[in-house]
Amino acid sequence: MNMLLIPMALVLAVAMIGSAALALFTSTRITAVLASGLVSLFASVLFLLLAAPDVAMTEAAIGSGLTTFLFVFVLSRIRRESDQ
Repeated sequence: MNMLLIPMALVLAVAMIGSAALALFTSTRITAVLASGLVSLFASVLFLLLAAPDVAMTEAAIGSGLTTFLFVFVLSRIRRESDQ
């Protein structure tokens, strides 16, 4: 087993927890959406580190990419409708 695996996994876990805390305690919606996207991105890197490239690609594409895009799109639509 690679000796760097555990420290790198711990760094990613701390980054995921920090991003999740930022998503929970931020005052703006867009920051919360982007922070939740970061959680998914860190999770995909962790899956890649744990030798699961198929799960990592799926998490990056769906969890980090598509979900974040969808939330940002919905937020932009909500803002436009509330301005009218």
